[in-house]
Amino acid sequence: MKIATWNIERLKKKKNLEAVIENIQKIDADILILTEFDSLVELPFYPFNVETKQLPKEPYNYAESERRVAVFSKFPIKNTYETYDAFTACCVEIETDLANVIVYGTIVGITGYSDKNFKSDLQKQINDIDKFSQLGNFCYAGDLNTSFADNYYFTHFAREKFIECFKDNHLQNITHHLKNNIDHIVISQSLMNRFEIETSEWNTDLQYSDHKGVCINLSIKSIS
Repeated sequence: MKIATWNIERLKKKKNLEAVIENIQKIDADILILTEFDSLVELPFYPFNVETKQLPKEPYNYAESERRVAVFSKFPIKNTYETYDAFTACCVEIETDLANVIVYGTIVGITGYSDKNFKSDLQKQINDIDKFSQLGNFCYAGDLNTSFADNYYFTHFAREKFIECFKDNHLQNITHHLKNNIDHIVISQSLMNRFEIETSEWNTDLQYSDHKGVCINLSIKSIS
């Protein structure tokens, strides 16, 4: 089972629309979290999806087709859950062929860590993580505006709060080691105990958006 996330930069480079879709097809994730999403990116090969609420035009000049987050799945979406902010985060329970997984897709700090609401939004998301991670296998993914492997882009406050939250809720940031990266996939330790996990990246030259895409592949551990 593959889980991937990518910030497509509000599709600012519309000439790359076809290339963005082609990259997504190549990754072939079973669960995909797109941030700074635009519905011009049509993905009919995903039969199930949930998006955050339609955004007001101001103050960021959003197009009608834009959403901050969209979660796509090849597996049925069993439940949806109300998050602290319907514009910024969405949470769903997905019935996969390996396990039911509660997926929380998000952006932390809609204009980066300098956003005036960054600290308060972070704390509210941590409150959501505390709540939803107790419901079962949990995956928290999206644009966290925080690097963990280097000084690429982070605040000490956010990094420390994330690390503490993940530890308290028995979560593992699978992508923490990736350099020049602020988009992450965090999963329950219970999933790590059951699966072998590999990570991969794409758009590393930032040709199609200003973010790399990241993916994890979970395969059942072999019994020796």
